[in-house]
Amino acid sequence: MLPDLLLLAARWAEVWYALPLVVIVSLVYSGTRHEEPGEILSGAVRTAIWVCGFMGIIFAVLWAMSLGI
Repeated sequence: MLPDLLLLAARWAEVWYALPLVVIVSLVYSGTRHEEPGEILSGAVRTAIWVCGFMGIIFAVLWAMSLGI
């Protein structure tokens, strides 16, 4: 049981690599759309939520497929 938990923890560590990518993509995308810093930040937050939601949906679909649902 313990090795399975360690393997799962190691796999979840890879998910954290997505965080800087989401932040950077959101800031760059918003920076190309707006000029004011406040608009850039609010647009980046909206884009980050959209990207994370999309990745969550894809994760759920792939997870359901791996379980055979």
